[in-house]
Formats: sequence, C-alpha cells, structure tokens
Amino acid sequence: MNILFFLTPKAMCQWLNADDTLRQAMERLEKSGFSALPVLDQNGKYCGVVTEGDLLWTLKHLCVMDLRQTEEHGISEIRFRRTIQPVRVDTRVEELIELAAGQNFVPVVDDKGDFIGIVTRSSILKYYLEREFSRYPR
Repeated sequence: MNILFFLTPKAMCQWLNADDTLRQAMERLEKSGFSALPVLDQNGKYCGVVTEGDLLWTLKHLCVMDLRQTEEHGISEIRFRRTIQPVRVDTRVEELIELAAGQNFVPVVDDKGDFIGIVTRSSILKYYLEREFSRYPR
C-alpha cells in the first residue's frame, strides 16, 4: 500500500507561512481549530510544525504581554520544542504508522521537498479499524 492512500492534499490543509507574525499564527491556529499547523516557506517548502505550546512558550520567552506586541514578532522566532520530520511519498506505510503513533499528523513532501499534504493519525486508524472490524458481524 502507498501512503498517498491516506494523504490529505495540500489544497485541503491549513498551514502557516514562514513569514507570518505570531499574531497571524495564533489567529490561524484558532480559526482552524487545530493545535498544530505545518509551516511553509514562500516556495511551498516544508519548514516545520508550530504547536500551540510552541507559541505559548515563545510568548513567555519574548515577554510579550500585549496582543499588539505579537504583530512585531515573526514565527521565525519560535523555539520548536519538537522537530517533526516530513516523510516522502515513497515512505513505507510501516514507517508512517510508527511516526503517526507519536503525533497527530505527519507532513508529506515530494522529491523536491515541496509540501504536498499531511497524513493524519485518525485517517490511518479509521482505515485499519474498518478493515479489521468489517469482518465481524454486528
């Protein structure tokens, strides 16, 4: 099986731009309803993942006490507590599952490093639950 089977394409994903301000990042996270979003540069290359926790700790370290101050700082100033490595489309499903076990989603890039989407842990679980439990009558 190919990991593209589980892929949520970029067009259906939310992400942050590498040159966004902290305020823009907070607003996009809030609007999306997700607790983490991938960061892409202006060319669509994957840069990392910003979590709500990363934002919170960055605000603390920068001593930002007013929402207006968040407009003066970029997400490039965020200290990532965790590095989320992307996978390529030719990654084995077993490797994908191992990564997804420890995070909500796994970013996927093509051969050039361009972000093409994400694989969510829930999409993997749903597939295997349906596959496994569809054999048993209810």
